[in-house]
Amino acid sequence: MLSIQDVIDYCDLDRGEIEAIAEHEHIPIAVAAEMSAVLLCTPEGVCHLHTMIIENMQHALESGRYQHVKDLAETYQHLQRSHPISTH
Repeated sequence: MLSIQDVIDYCDLDRGEIEAIAEHEHIPIAVAAEMSAVLLCTPEGVCHLHTMIIENMQHALESGRYQHVKDLAETYQHLQRSHPISTH
């Protein structure tokens, strides 16, 4: 049986990015990990992933969860470095 860490290790995203997908879509981490593979296949999917994290930050800010905003901002910075939005 695979652990959640095994599933995450199989993905091309880190745990924070996968957790952000799960939070945004209200799905389990394992499903979010599978979803990440689909999102990373196209420039549109990568853009959608960026949008998800930004929307999570906006929601956390509106909810007054400032530490979560900071954590998501760090996750977003990592995403920008590892999977930038295509300019083409």
